[in-house]
Amino acid sequence: MFDSLRDRYLALIDDIVQTTLKGQIRSKEQVYQLLLQVTPGEGEIFERCLTERIETTQQQKDTQTDELKQAKAIRSFRALQTIQSEWERVQKQNQASSALSTALQTIATVESRDRLKALLRVIDPNRTPALTLDQLGQLAKNLQQSSSDPNDKDLQQFATGLTSGLASWQRLQDYLISWMYDQSQGPLGFEGVPGQRGPWAVWATQVNSPSLQALFQTLALNQPIAHWASQRQLTLSEWVEIAVVMQLLKQGLVSWFDKQAYDPKAGAKLSISTFLTFAVIWSELANGFRSTTSSDNSLTDGCFQITLQILRSFAQQKYFPLYGGIFASFSGDSLRSALNYLDEPLRTAEGTQEKARILTLLGYSLRALGQLEVAKAFQEQALEIARAAGDRTCEIANLNHLSRACVAQKDYETAISYSQRALILARQSGDRLGEANALANLGYSEVFQAQQLEQNEPEVYETAINYLQQGLQLCERLGDNQSKALCCSSLGIAYLVLAQPESAIPYLEFGLQAAQFSGDLYLQGVNLASLAEAYYGQQNIEKAIYTGSLGMYLLQQIASSQWRQAAGLLTILLGQMGSEAILNVLKQYRHQIIKVIGVDGYDYIPELLEEYRRSLS
Repeated sequence: MFDSLRDRYLALIDDIVQTTLKGQIRSKEQVYQLLLQVTPGEGEIFERCLTERIETTQQQKDTQTDELKQAKAIRSFRALQTIQSEWERVQKQNQASSALSTALQTIATVESRDRLKALLRVIDPNRTPALTLDQLGQLAKNLQQSSSDPNDKDLQQFATGLTSGLASWQRLQDYLISWMYDQSQGPLGFEGVPGQRGPWAVWATQVNSPSLQALFQTLALNQPIAHWASQRQLTLSEWVEIAVVMQLLKQGLVSWFDKQAYDPKAGAKLSISTFLTFAVIWSELANGFRSTTSSDNSLTDGCFQITLQILRSFAQQKYFPLYGGIFASFSGDSLRSALNYLDEPLRTAEGTQEKARILTLLGYSLRALGQLEVAKAFQEQALEIARAAGDRTCEIANLNHLSRACVAQKDYETAISYSQRALILARQSGDRLGEANALANLGYSEVFQAQQLEQNEPEVYETAINYLQQGLQLCERLGDNQSKALCCSSLGIAYLVLAQPESAIPYLEFGLQAAQFSGDLYLQGVNLASLAEAYYGQQNIEKAIYTGSLGMYLLQQIASSQWRQAAGLLTILLGQMGSEAILNVLKQYRHQIIKVIGVDGYDYIPELLEEYRRSLS
């Protein structure tokens, strides 16, 4: 019988060392199993004993002059190192078991309406450390064992959903990226010909779950996700299965894209696409569940909770687009409803650095929609949070965004003030990207202010254009296509304001290429719409119709109010030429148009133009 816990654990350590020296321990697993004798809660005592033996043995190893005794000390020290490494493994296992036990208790004891929220907090990939697949499986088993009350079906459904989700993921793992190699042409990503390109159709064939198959097929066919959710009565276990699978798909894709060392910029672009796509999917699912009275409100709240988890994870990445929007790679009418849904819960979320970045992203998107006051409110809140958090790059980004919003409101003096503050801070902190955007915004604002004040002095415009060109040169050195697209667009529009379409066109064309590479549909649409005006100024009517139609369609698809600008120009041309002449030009450019927006988009152009004309009457 040992006199103390210290004596007991010193004896255990000495016994393992002696057994190792005798050659009776052949694997680390044996050591691990022996260390399981340490009683949970007594680890600190064991660690002190182990540290004592390591220090004593190391001293013997370093000072012993007798070769045999020194050799024994070296072997003993190695055995102690093995004990130390396996003890760390035991500790991690104990921590995981404790975390799972706490998680189970939390889920089981909260009120029924809050249980799904509790489960999602437990499986949140932003946790440190996040649960492993094995731990998710163990959580499912624990939930199943604890659901002894037959009337308490929530825990049983959680367990079933987790188990089914892990099984579905097992079937999908080998097909996580296989679909990429089947895409023989066109850009890599989630978009493409409905039902033919992208991952969803491939994944739909690999799962047995009817709900997962239906969701993947809906996404593959580019059909409204909210409508699917409103028409399908998902059980709680089906919803949890979808949550697990979608979470693992998103994590797997981002992890793979982030490791593409051969082209880190392309990998970052695809990671951004993945984060945004999955965030919009979950916000759309939330809209669908919310629209049906028979749906459990907890499913709607759960969808939003996952959306925020995705955006918070995204906000921590070094490639988070402080100068991009949520529509960067996901088009459709879903944008407005997704942003509206994210608005209210974010108002009550904690003021963290991640929240500031999410608000920055959403503010950019809302400005593209024409919701300028709401966008400014988002960016002012983000600015305040970023300052408090010491996130200088985010602070500079929001000063730049506020400058752009003020230009849209024709408040050029305030726009210049914001851009000047952004420029000063960017140069002080070495934020080159922020500096490039500030230069672009400063030049852009000054061009419009000079026009508003009817200033005709050439040097006024020369100074503004110089700011814009400095910003463009800096963007080119940085290799940032998002900001390069903005600078080129700004230069092109500035030259349009100065009635110099021949100077505007090259910049707008460069801006369009940069926007296409970055995947920003808003900047693509703006550059196309501006190109249409430039071509019209040169009386190149056919190209004005071609670029104006594409710009109108893309801007309308992301619900941007600026589509009406392009539609207005096309309506003028319609009055001058007649509808038949317009349709003939569209037929002439049919192949080029279909490459960008597909057959459905091409067919919709005349309808969209007619919709604009009806709105005028």
